[in-house]
Amino acid sequence: MPLVAIVGRPNVGKSTFFNRLTETRDAIVFDQPGVTRDRIYGDALWNGAAFSVVDTGGFVPRSADRFEAAIREQVAIAMEEADAVLLVVDVTTGITDLDEEMAAILRRSKTPVFVVVNKCDNEGRRLEASAFYALGLGGHIYPISSLNGSGTGELLDALVAVLPHLPEDEEEDTRVRIAFIGRPNVGKSSLTNALLGEDRSIVTEIAGTTRDSIDTPLKHHGRDLVLIDTAGLRRRSKVHENVEFYSALRTQRAIERCEVAVLMIEGPEGLQAQDIVVLKEAETMRKGLVLVVNKWDLVEKETNTSRDYAAKIRDRLQTLAYVPILFVSALTKQRVHRVIEEAVKVGDERKKRIPTAKLNEVMQEALAGHQPPSYRGALVKIKFATQVREAPPVFAFFANHPKGIAESYRRYLENRIRDAFGFEGVPIAVVFKQK
Repeated sequence: MPLVAIVGRPNVGKSTFFNRLTETRDAIVFDQPGVTRDRIYGDALWNGAAFSVVDTGGFVPRSADRFEAAIREQVAIAMEEADAVLLVVDVTTGITDLDEEMAAILRRSKTPVFVVVNKCDNEGRRLEASAFYALGLGGHIYPISSLNGSGTGELLDALVAVLPHLPEDEEEDTRVRIAFIGRPNVGKSSLTNALLGEDRSIVTEIAGTTRDSIDTPLKHHGRDLVLIDTAGLRRRSKVHENVEFYSALRTQRAIERCEVAVLMIEGPEGLQAQDIVVLKEAETMRKGLVLVVNKWDLVEKETNTSRDYAAKIRDRLQTLAYVPILFVSALTKQRVHRVIEEAVKVGDERKKRIPTAKLNEVMQEALAGHQPPSYRGALVKIKFATQVREAPPVFAFFANHPKGIAESYRRYLENRIRDAFGFEGVPIAVVFKQK
């Protein structure tokens, strides 16, 4: 989806405006906490046009000595990453030095810029908004009140008109899209290069549709694939301070666009808390999942080292026990071919559909072995089940008391589905409906 960045100095109402776009229009597709501050990333929908929104205010540190540098940096990031920029200013304070500095940077950008004059709560303030034409950002001046929503409709109409639209045949793309994600310096680019060096059927490098990565189409045993390297092949000279925040944003975008997310970690360092956060993000978006332990050549080996290592990972992941784990070395190219093979396999599993008759046969055995607990003194009876969707797979169970089925029993049914039909590396949705 197109990306819209909200920039501006503190206390101009960016967060309120962000919340109005992503929460109060009943149009959220995905919204989650940011890595370093409050929520900074969400999805919005306006007149049928979906777009993602990032509040770059989260980039600004609390320490005064880095304050102005970070203000400049958030604008630089917005210019490089976004399809449109919303510069939020405050009509009650007029144009400040920081507003002028940010406008000067934005004037050099080819990205469409809209000046959002906030706190225009009455007609007098709306008239005062014309003073912001002095910022030299053209005629895109929009007086609004993020508090009560006035003026936002006109702004959003103009905004979605300039956002790029996906090609009509985008949904017909049958290629498996594989994204390599993970913390910086775990070897994502090295693995990508090792894979491409082994494959003689690379088509060409093309710019990604969202500016946040480079897509590389290739063929693997006759299959058309697309590798999404979140490390990127372009150098970002303007971005220095907020590497973690910036990396998290680009990882988020890559997960959105892929079918299979390959999370890479370093063998010597092991699984970190941030790795689990990223993996759960991908699970929430129902993407196929593969965990790759890179730099395995640097780990001292004993008997059953890989088995014990995998057991420790699974102990920490708990509900993500279905994720396959591979041990590779991008440097020596040890087992790197397994990464593509496993990712393709997971992609195929994600598209699998189970016939209703076979599914109910398995479910009857599961129910006979373990009946659902009663609900408010009544027996809970599951009548039948069917797969209502694939890619990602969703299974609907029809019951007389769907609200009475506990999470533990839902996990039990999910495990029975996995035991019978596989779905390795694939998040499964099990829902209960009234019958």
